[in-house]
Amino acid sequence: MKKLVRNTIAILSIAVIASSFSSCRKEVISRVDLYPSLTPTNLDLNADTWKPVLVTDPTVFTVAAPDATTSPAYVADLNEIKGYQRSLTDGQRAIIKYWSAGAVLRWNEIMRELVAKYNIAPYQNPDGTYPAPSSTNPFAYPLFPFSNPPYAARAFAYVSAAEYDALVTAYHFKNQYNRAAPYKVDTTIKALIPKSDLPSYPSEDAVVAGAAVEMMKLLFPTEVDYIEQKAQEQQQYRIMAGANTRSEWNAGFSLGTQVADIFAARARTDKAGKAIGTPTYWTQLQTQTAAKGEIYWVSLESPKRPPMLPLFTKVTPFLFDTLTVVSLRPGPPHLTHSAEFAADQKEVLYYSQHATRENEALVAFWADGIGTYTPPGHWNAIAADEFVKQHYSEVRWARNFALLNMAEMDAAIVCWDTKYYYFNPRPTQMNDQIKTLTGIPNFPSYSSGHSNFSAAAATVLTYLLPDRGTKFTDMAQQAALSRLYGAIHTRQDIEVGLTTGAEVGQYAVQRAQSDGAGLGN
Repeated sequence: MKKLVRNTIAILSIAVIASSFSSCRKEVISRVDLYPSLTPTNLDLNADTWKPVLVTDPTVFTVAAPDATTSPAYVADLNEIKGYQRSLTDGQRAIIKYWSAGAVLRWNEIMRELVAKYNIAPYQNPDGTYPAPSSTNPFAYPLFPFSNPPYAARAFAYVSAAEYDALVTAYHFKNQYNRAAPYKVDTTIKALIPKSDLPSYPSEDAVVAGAAVEMMKLLFPTEVDYIEQKAQEQQQYRIMAGANTRSEWNAGFSLGTQVADIFAARARTDKAGKAIGTPTYWTQLQTQTAAKGEIYWVSLESPKRPPMLPLFTKVTPFLFDTLTVVSLRPGPPHLTHSAEFAADQKEVLYYSQHATRENEALVAFWADGIGTYTPPGHWNAIAADEFVKQHYSEVRWARNFALLNMAEMDAAIVCWDTKYYYFNPRPTQMNDQIKTLTGIPNFPSYSSGHSNFSAAAATVLTYLLPDRGTKFTDMAQQAALSRLYGAIHTRQDIEVGLTTGAEVGQYAVQRAQSDGAGLGN
């Protein structure tokens, strides 16, 4: 792995890579409203046979049989569509254009927006202590949540997996009832989005919305009004576009919320609520590390901030059990008094004092610090741009995001286990001459979070999109190197992080190979 990382510099022109990355970031931001309408090349009608994450039996959910298409209730639903279509405003047409890109894509964007909005570290109290967000009082300062990288990874995972299970379950009922879309039942209704042969009841868009809304209200409780507003906008879009009747939407939304309840119950008991730890535990980490004769990590903020989520390591993973978390823990970092440790610190100092424009561009592109959608969100944005090119069905969008984000969440658990097991100091703590090109994260150094997240994502995306070759692994290596160039991590930190992240990603690949979905390309 060390040779692979170092050879990246020889194989690739950093100047070219940095330039293309800058263009990529602008594209991710500016193309939000420019994605084309969803036109799946494969409807994946057999998705009801795919393996869900938590759902075991779709028949336990309540989905009433649809009204006959000749019934007064259905005719009234059709008339509602016609009423909208008689006098659509420019604003309503814009809503149709926006949401027609796909429900899973748009809710993922909304998630990224909220993660960035809440990725703000609390300011200290007058006495020098720091307040912590509280899920039981989310409107008090600091607002709940502080969506740091582990929290963000977990949030993306729960929303994506719930959407996927909800859609798999919906396909069971779609195939059972096999109702055509409104524009096929009544040809006077215009299809304002690409037509589809996918059964219309229950609405797939509504199923995604129901799952996303319920999970996001749990994860971002101070944003309930905004989340519900987006769902209402999406509902209006489906009806205005002639894609669904109101009853089809209501059935789908109800099903999505029922599935989300299973995920919400898991989230409430997965130990994330205790991940912040206690002052006693924080002191214990120092004592244990000092007892080994090692220098322990300390916060470099003033006043010193408590370590970020030291007990995130205890959160229940999605792809494997807690014993596997321990088995994936890498060996120890170089001893803090060793020659190898000193050599690593010397290399970091060199990059700190010899920053190039190319390296600075790379550091900035992958920084993903406070106020951003974090490294997991960055990889979601990268994945979204790639998935659009594949013309996936909604259910395959959801399945692929679920694989990606379960890997990101479990990579966070494994990484945080390593960080707090070894409690290793950062280069800036060991040498005050080392100045980073970006902020200093408030948690231990070994191993690199960016490297873990990036390698896990790259492993999943490379499996899902094999025709991209080494594109994603190259990007992961650049993300890792950016932390060395930015004087945030040592080479050992990033190399080990790339290895463990890839190992976690392989668990998602193994799941993908056995879930019945195939590659779908």
